[in-house]
Amino acid sequence: MAQLIFLTILVGGAWLLYRRFVADAEKLAAKSRAEEKERENQAVGTLIEDPETGEYRPRREDEV
Repeated sequence: MAQLIFLTILVGGAWLLYRRFVADAEKLAAKSRAEEKERENQAVGTLIEDPETGEYRPRREDEV
């Protein structure tokens, strides 16, 4: 019985690590695509509209 519990915990942990790896890989791929698009357009940065003020500002690194 203890072996079954250990195996369940081990498989669950592996699944969580896999999901985190996939999420990080998707985030890096999106960032890479955005940087490639900026290089193609010869842009210095990407402007996004601030919904509160309506003004445009450069996109921060944590916003993808």
